[in-house]
Amino acid sequence: MDSRVSELFGGCCRPVGGGGALRGRGGAGAGGGSRGKKKSGRNRGGKANNPPYLPPEAEDGNIEYKLKLVNPSQYRFEHLVTQMKWRLQEGRGEAVYQIGVEDNGLLVGLSEEEMRASLKTLRRMAEKVGADITILREREVDYDSDVPRKITEVLVRKVPDNQQFLDLRVAVLGNVDSGKSTLLGVLTQGELDNGRGRARLNLFRHLHEIQSGRTSSISFEILGFNSKGEVVNYSDSRTAEEICESSSKMITFIDLAGHHKYLKTTIFGLTSYCPDFAMLVVSANTGIAGTTREHLGLAMALKVPFFIVVSKVDLCSKATGERTVKQLERILKQPGCNKLPLLVNSDDDAVTAAQQFAQSPNITPIFTLSSVSGENLDLLKVFLNILPPLTNSKEQEELMQQLTEFQVDEIYTVPEVGTVVGGTLSSGICREGESLVVGPTDDGKFLQLKVCSIQRNRSACRVLRAGQAATLALGPFDRSLLRKGMVMVSPEMNPTICSVFEAEIVLLFHATTFRKGFQVTVHVGNVRQTAIVEKIHGKDKLRTGEKAVVRFRFIKHPEYLKIGAKLLFREGVTKGIGHVTDLQAITTEENGVEETLGNGRLTF
Repeated sequence: MDSRVSELFGGCCRPVGGGGALRGRGGAGAGGGSRGKKKSGRNRGGKANNPPYLPPEAEDGNIEYKLKLVNPSQYRFEHLVTQMKWRLQEGRGEAVYQIGVEDNGLLVGLSEEEMRASLKTLRRMAEKVGADITILREREVDYDSDVPRKITEVLVRKVPDNQQFLDLRVAVLGNVDSGKSTLLGVLTQGELDNGRGRARLNLFRHLHEIQSGRTSSISFEILGFNSKGEVVNYSDSRTAEEICESSSKMITFIDLAGHHKYLKTTIFGLTSYCPDFAMLVVSANTGIAGTTREHLGLAMALKVPFFIVVSKVDLCSKATGERTVKQLERILKQPGCNKLPLLVNSDDDAVTAAQQFAQSPNITPIFTLSSVSGENLDLLKVFLNILPPLTNSKEQEELMQQLTEFQVDEIYTVPEVGTVVGGTLSSGICREGESLVVGPTDDGKFLQLKVCSIQRNRSACRVLRAGQAATLALGPFDRSLLRKGMVMVSPEMNPTICSVFEAEIVLLFHATTFRKGFQVTVHVGNVRQTAIVEKIHGKDKLRTGEKAVVRFRFIKHPEYLKIGAKLLFREGVTKGIGHVTDLQAITTEENGVEETLGNGRLTF
């Protein structure tokens, strides 16, 4: 990790000149050349903003190029259907078809009649596999021919089947009073705000949040899109179950706290809930203030791809809003960030932003909108609708083949249900009635329990797959034996627990020097505990921006860790990041003999 990220936490922002024009490799509006290929015969150039070439078609992934699909034979049609199934599997239920494009990426285009016939064939193919198609955009290509030729980009999405919708988690960051909860209320409730925070009232979990208007806890809100790309939310008096049943794609927003005194809650939400993306909300009238810079630094440190929403544009003049956007662009281009900002002003920009954002970690889309007037709100919905998942089906299958591991993030007691835990399934598959072990306890033990029922997005679910978040009912299991940071794993797993571990770290910011004996709060996944620095290898002390391998010891109880896991630590203004490199494991029983090492014991 580049130590210059520390500038976002403690240093000042240095504007960097230039930054260059955005030259993407994606769809319409992206720049790019003809890849140096020789042009022959007809004119292969495009209009001003149309690249003559797209990147050559990839064997993997969910993007398919088709020159034309006019009246295929039955054999050819079956082959095309099989191909579509593969692309949908790669995109976990979503695929994008570029009609009028050759396999090498050359933009040829089709006449209106050919395009109509091709779309008719594509619709038949989609019906065969149980999917719907939505035209994302059309554009003309310039040729010597008198007949206008078009390229059409089409989204193919499977109809929801047995709760197997595509689920993306988006963490919502930003300074206090930037409009995070209000924006989520408008998106998920389907009604604009009245300018005094009415839209956010349904999101708050505590009375003091309603009274102060400030989020202090982590709350979850869902926004669905059906197979035709239409928004499915709580409008029309829908319930959460109805939203899940009607949606092919689900966006789960993790609403985090903006105030600095709730920073530990925000960090826990980013590390524990494994968001796919982050949405940084910045108020147009106040600009980059308070914890905005810090939240941006956290997203970069944890390598969470983020996009930016500039809210409250109705409250300020156009010049003030533009000044805030320029301020953001300047910070994004500085060496510590090294991002390419992409301002979204049209539907075409939103489609391009969604595709390039997933392909390149350097692209950062910026939206300017209002939750009161609804200005540009539809552009954000288009972006979220098209936003593809970061993992493909192969990676998902590999995770599902592993043994079950569920991270415990929340613990509840529900009347007539018993103890309920919320969290994310890191690997494997979890079913109703399955027996697991949970731990480690304060003395390093793992305890047996049974999963009585599963709920996902507030509706019943029989099977939970790797990467999905859910709540599990544990029946009469004693809640006092559980705590946040535990894991529920398969009894066959040999979980590694430790009190002492080593990590390679970068000290992002510290006022003086970082030495042996210093106490910090360590965040590793869902683990959050105070640890003491026992040793800094090869050095006596560390200063801001320096790297080292450090040995930590948890001061309360052992934890379940993995080598390679991302680590973030803090204490006051001190902050650092890194990854776990070594564990001094407390061993488990082997061959039926229980072994004890140090001050911990692991039993089943």
